[in-house]
Amino acid sequence: MGLFRTDGKRPDGVTLVPWQSGKSLCGNATVTCPLAESYIDRAALEAGAAAEMTATCKEEKYVDLGARYTFEPIAVETLGVFNASARYLLDDLGTTISENTGEARETSFLYQRISILVQRFNAALLHDSLPATNCTD
Repeated sequence: MGLFRTDGKRPDGVTLVPWQSGKSLCGNATVTCPLAESYIDRAALEAGAAAEMTATCKEEKYVDLGARYTFEPIAVETLGVFNASARYLLDDLGTTISENTGEARETSFLYQRISILVQRFNAALLHDSLPATNCTD
């Protein structure tokens, strides 16, 4: 079983250097909207519920990768909440970067970069949902 599979399931990326226990880190990033009809009931009860549901679905989808890779789903809601395991991964990654660069704020910078990407995603969705107007008047 290789990373590039024949069943059409391809995660977003994989590290070249082993991440943990001699296995490379393999991940799939997804942005989900907690206001969607399929999530709204759970999202109304608990912050991050949509992200957790999405991450669970990704774990089930890529369960076969566990033998060769450390798989990590990264799910972030359009309102900014990450799934719990992604927060642990990003905190660990930020700490590792801080140790190597000497910059104590690397974890914060990492979250800021991702938050900006989500804001850009939201802006693109909003823009695409607006009706086209004819400005020739």
